[in-house]
Amino acid sequence: MRALLSRHRRLLAAAFAAAAAALALTATRADPKGVRVVVAARDLAAGAVLGPGDVTVRVLPAGVVPAGVVGRAAGRTLAAPVRRGEPLTDVRLRADGLLGGSGRPGSGGSSTGGGGTGGVGGLPDSADPAAVAVPIRLADAAVARLLHPGDHVDVLAARADTPTPARAIASGVPVIAVPKPDPDTDEGALIVVRATRDQAATLARAATDSRLSVTILGN
Repeated sequence: MRALLSRHRRLLAAAFAAAAAALALTATRADPKGVRVVVAARDLAAGAVLGPGDVTVRVLPAGVVPAGVVGRAAGRTLAAPVRRGEPLTDVRLRADGLLGGSGRPGSGGSSTGGGGTGGVGGLPDSADPAAVAVPIRLADAAVARLLHPGDHVDVLAARADTPTPARAIASGVPVIAVPKPDPDTDEGALIVVRATRDQAATLARAATDSRLSVTILGN
């Protein structure tokens, strides 16, 4: 029985791989009526790992095909939500690794803490050595449950021993991971953001004497 189940699993895996390969070969291929592009088959949330049933191919007029359309989407992770029928582009998908593709184009967000050049969302591109993945612990674990990869946040620090208002220590940084909270701890919750090295140093200093929280920005 185990051997039979193992064989069925291998056959299913091979079928999914063949379907993904076929979709990649047909995507972005010229068509007499337009261009074949990969689009979302249904509404999808940020952080979703795309399967064969999540994407399909449509023929669009060449003049409306957006820049950055991808030829392969199955198995990749969404950095932002997409609507049914939306062409899948590089800015909607995370590249391999935490630092890939979590930005948004043209946001113009500022970078409190300095540094960085030319990236999306006011941050450096993932290939830029100034971009780092920074785990931060939020004081309120419930806030972390509101966040998803692809969200952009301002990180705030407040000291309990002073009446000074909370200050923004990193602005417009993208959330790239929201680890599952540890049920055995009451010390807030971790999230991971993409930031410059200067921002990372500022966040680390603030974590030693302040409570950290975030405000969620519109994407």
